Amino acid sequence: MQIKISAAIITFNEERNIARVIESLRCCDEILVLDSGSNDRTVEVAAKLGARVEEASWHGFAAQKNIAAQLATHDWVLSLDADESLSEALEAEIWQIKKSGPKFDGYTMPRLAQYLGRWILHSGWYPDRKVRLFDRRKAKWVGEFVHESVKVEGPIGHLKSNLLHFTCNSLSEHVRTMDRYTTLGAQEMVSRGEAVSLGRLLVDPPWTFLKTYFLKLGFLDGAEGLTIAYMGAFYNFVKYSKARLMSPGRKS
Repeated sequence: MQIKISAAIITFNEERNIARVIESLRCCDEILVLDSGSNDRTVEVAAKLGARVEEASWHGFAAQKNIAAQLATHDWVLSLDADESLSEALEAEIWQIKKSGPKFDGYTMPRLAQYLGRWILHSGWYPDRKVRLFDRRKAKWVGEFVHESVKVEGPIGHLKSNLLHFTCNSLSEHVRTMDRYTTLGAQEMVSRGEAVSLGRLLVDPPWTFLKTYFLKLGFLDGAEGLTIAYMGAFYNFVKYSKARLMSPGRKS
């Protein structure tokens, strides 16, 4: 049975990215943009490109994406971030699902990231499969702080073609993003009552570097792979340090 698909995108100041993702969604019957108070041209650009724009205050990543999914017109939802887009091959696979009807309640797709202008094929970044196409009656986003994901109550299929992820264009942008996400990650650790020992703070960051650069073949990603390994180690160090500072039992 043929289906109709609503694309759902959450945004906040995504003027730089929003046109690219919307223009890749020709396979969708509706494009819903849920904005949380952008003060740039995100809403204007999205509306001009034919998207239906709704507004809602920020409730966290998973909650915001669930709101967007529920606001969609159709039960089948393709949920993307504003810095992502469909490759032509992935779009063709989704067209085929629309025409022949879905055989599963959700579908994963490999995500290929561009970092500092280079497509990253190693470093633990690929294939990075994500469920992004799903029947909202049988699936929802979960995750209170960061690393949100779709939980599907039913069988899951796997698409072959890439979802494209356009990450940081500069190290400055990476540092700004990392500051926000390390805070969220630390808050998540504290909420779980997860303690961070001094030993973990000392050992985990260098282990993250070694694992990313050597075991996950980050060296094959060139200078960008080296940067990813270093920034991954630094991310853990900052997250753990923030978690220790946020801990209710921390001694002053």
